[in-house]
Amino acid sequence: MATRGQHASGATLPDIVPFDPPALTRLSWELGSRVVDDEASVRVGRWERVGSSWSLSVFRVTSETVVVRVRTPIGRQRFYGAAWMDLEDDVPELDAAPSWERGA
Repeated sequence: MATRGQHASGATLPDIVPFDPPALTRLSWELGSRVVDDEASVRVGRWERVGSSWSLSVFRVTSETVVVRVRTPIGRQRFYGAAWMDLEDDVPELDAAPSWERGA
């Protein structure tokens, strides 16, 4: 099993995120923005870090693929692609994390 920050692809979510999918692909800002803004994209949820301005959104972009958008405190957006099967068990974990709350 890989440990945090040691994935074969080299892409990892920021340490502040309470889960670590096994396979992520970092997307460019332009590609990530275009994909999540597409009419076929459906937002699964949005969470905000308690006491800070970090936020995280998960979008279903195909039947088997999601894009995770992380907004940093200074407003930068980072996009990551993942398989839905690698992330679907993490959504309830994020809901249960005391340091994150579901946003609107």
